Amino acid sequence: MLVYEAVKSEFLEDVFHDELTNNIINNFQSKIGTVNKSEVRSWDNSMQYMYRVLMDAEIPDNAGVAIEYKVPHSSKRVDFLITGKRDKEESVVVVELKQWDKVEKVQGKEAIVKTRFNHGLAETTHPSYQAWSYGSLIKDYNATVQQDEIDIYPCAYLHNYIVNGASDPLTDDIYQYYIDQSPVFAKGDAKKLRDFIKRHIKYGDNKETLYKIEKGKIRPSKSLQDALNSMLQGNDEFVMVDEQKVVFEEALRLANEAKRTNTKQVLIVEGGPGTGKSVLAINLLVELTKKSMVAQYVTKNSAPRNIYATKLKKNFKKTQIDNLFKGSGSYVDAPSNEFDVLIVDEAHRLNEKSGMFQNLGENQVKELINAANMTIFFIDEHQRVTLKDVGSIDLIKKYTAENNGEVHQLELESQFRCNGSNGYLAWIDDVLQIKHTANTNFIGKDYDFRVFDDPNDLLESIRQLNKDKNKARMLAGYCWEWPKETRTKSDTPDIVIPEKDFGISWNLDNTLTWAIDDESVNEAGCIHTSQGLEFDYAGVIIGDDLFYKDGKMHTDYTKRAKSDRSLFGIKKMIKEKPEEAAKIADDIIRNTYRTLLTRGQKGCFVYCTDQKLASYLQCRLEKVVEYNANEFFGGEIQVAEDGERYTD
Repeated sequence: MLVYEAVKSEFLEDVFHDELTNNIINNFQSKIGTVNKSEVRSWDNSMQYMYRVLMDAEIPDNAGVAIEYKVPHSSKRVDFLITGKRDKEESVVVVELKQWDKVEKVQGKEAIVKTRFNHGLAETTHPSYQAWSYGSLIKDYNATVQQDEIDIYPCAYLHNYIVNGASDPLTDDIYQYYIDQSPVFAKGDAKKLRDFIKRHIKYGDNKETLYKIEKGKIRPSKSLQDALNSMLQGNDEFVMVDEQKVVFEEALRLANEAKRTNTKQVLIVEGGPGTGKSVLAINLLVELTKKSMVAQYVTKNSAPRNIYATKLKKNFKKTQIDNLFKGSGSYVDAPSNEFDVLIVDEAHRLNEKSGMFQNLGENQVKELINAANMTIFFIDEHQRVTLKDVGSIDLIKKYTAENNGEVHQLELESQFRCNGSNGYLAWIDDVLQIKHTANTNFIGKDYDFRVFDDPNDLLESIRQLNKDKNKARMLAGYCWEWPKETRTKSDTPDIVIPEKDFGISWNLDNTLTWAIDDESVNEAGCIHTSQGLEFDYAGVIIGDDLFYKDGKMHTDYTKRAKSDRSLFGIKKMIKEKPEEAAKIADDIIRNTYRTLLTRGQKGCFVYCTDQKLASYLQCRLEKVVEYNANEFFGGEIQVAEDGERYTD
């Protein structure tokens, strides 16, 4: 997605006549959403510098110019693109623009610097790394760039920054690798940047390369399951960007610190659905293992672990796999500090007790912290989906203090699911009335959300979409019984909607790899088999436990299937603490559907057993309109005070 595109001569005219910023604002609001004031100031300032750089006759007038290119499957945006031809080959120069005037070197962390933002001094990625990582993402996700062998040349331009000699922190030797991949230009380097552009853009292309990038077929992002086998053999399958890289480097630093000082370290990483928690967790497992540390990946949910085991079995012995991936109940009797690092994914799903009968140990959070020099908890407290889920930030802090450990907290915000739309996640929270958000009518331009009147049509749509990459699945709320007897065929329907002549079975009890099996599109998964996984498209059947009445969303825990243990014990709690129990049950049901509705990377299709809920969702969908420049308040374009890109 391009917010602004032109040839060089048009760009220069727009800047000269002070029309560029308004054009960007108009396009930004129509394609992405609300603009914040600091972002407008940054455009105004930086584009004046790029105007001077491009004022050179040797840079072709018909070279393509683009501003704010949204990287597919991510919420990241590239500041500035220039396209053309070097000789016969097509070229793209990626320019990451920064307003920074001060940088501090950070020792011991790869490609991390400190600089001052609106909220104070903070760590972030080095500008060269940032530009390089964005260029890598474009190569990774855009099939046309790969097929046509379009060359990407990233660089960074800090036009307010003065380099102070050879020992300047921005150009320090510790960043040299990424500076070689992506040169950094500072104040007074306009000619150097101009020469860099001229070296790669000798002939204009009348925006043809921009068109290819904009319209090119986007490959589905590499799923964690498919890449793990290669990753564990030392290959870098995922490029981490921005706060992912910050968390990764901080985790490595703390792991080394824990080993060096024998001080227990605990890192809490918060992040909503699709913010890259699992990708980061596996990257850490690989890197820590490569550093000869004893590390394990821990989840309560067996579904991701079964997927990883299946993918790895061709190249690794079962004992090796078992030593890498563990259930959260594996540490009841673990000696103190037996492991260097435990990486706990989906930490909100941790239980108090372990074992088949929930009668072993004291508390899984406590046991995990005790068992390792360092414990990393990836957590989203809004994904608590059973009464037994006790994982919380407060509990982690409590047991860290009891172990005389140190707590560190970081957050992942960038969206890598739902087509990189942070708007969709906020919209779902608003629709489900989990919390009121500003995104009442915006889900992102490219995300496919539909409400179906007939579950048969929904299933057929998912089947058709699954033919491409086997990446579409049916999901349902746990409102239909799951038979105890083991079946070997999915020809007996469990989820039956007689008025629609519809039936589909739950995924089979003996199928541990439902998420990747070829025929699984004909079965439905529930919250327990899908949490922690992602697909291209998810078809979700919302059962009677969620309904719409009198203008509000309501839940009914009594409509859950008896075979679902998510709310086991709620009846007793209702008698003892009715208000508290009702709130807990309500939260769990809403969180369950929030999780199911965010499994799809490209789209989510929904059928509701409650017709009023379906009508409400359809009404909300019809109100989803793209923001545009005609939205005025008192004659002024509405500009948000606190947008996500205030940092630049």
